[in-house]
Amino acid sequence: MNYTFDFMSVFANWDRLLMGAWLTIQLSALSIVLGFAVGTLCAIAGKSRLALVRGLVLAYVEIIRNTPLLVQVFLVFFGLASIGWKLSAETAAVIALTVNVGAYTTEIMRAGINSIHPGQIEAAECLGMSRFHVYWHVVLLPAVERVYPSLTSQFILLMLASSITSQISAEELTATANLVQSETFRSFEVYAVIAVAYLVLSFLFRGAFWAISQIAFVRKRKLGTNL
Repeated sequence: MNYTFDFMSVFANWDRLLMGAWLTIQLSALSIVLGFAVGTLCAIAGKSRLALVRGLVLAYVEIIRNTPLLVQVFLVFFGLASIGWKLSAETAAVIALTVNVGAYTTEIMRAGINSIHPGQIEAAECLGMSRFHVYWHVVLLPAVERVYPSLTSQFILLMLASSITSQISAEELTATANLVQSETFRSFEVYAVIAVAYLVLSFLFRGAFWAISQIAFVRKRKLGTNL
């Protein structure tokens, strides 16, 4: 093999790659926040007494979890455009990622909510707590605390999966890398650098989630247990 490695041509485009990484962070962070909200609401709706509501939640979760993310991205970007709802690549990316992670979050939060013993809810109601406070303090917060490691893993997977949105020209890290590769013809060097970049982003996200846990879960921190 007679190949000369040339990483300098890649590092010469560091500003473009940095902008791509920043857009990856933005897309992922926004999708995580919205997806968590969607998943939590759907998990609560899944406990509804109305069979129709439970059926809609189940259908949403099963459809999203059993179809490829790339197809979902194409459906939002190209499908909606074909019926007159043209969205920017970034907006379509956020919608698709939110819908996707929302389905997985629904199942994770459902498991967390189901882990709360009914006796705790009954005790809170006997103390005269409102329905909102019962759900917030007795159900949701403890449920999130219990499934937080699973949530963070799913959210980091979402950040990595955001690379798929390069297929609709969202100018995130992978899309930028593809452009740099097409200009420099240094495939190995470009994608080796991008692999390291995603590894760094994963550690940054994990550190951010750890910091959030230290603020949000005071009880667990006092007990000296780590997430």
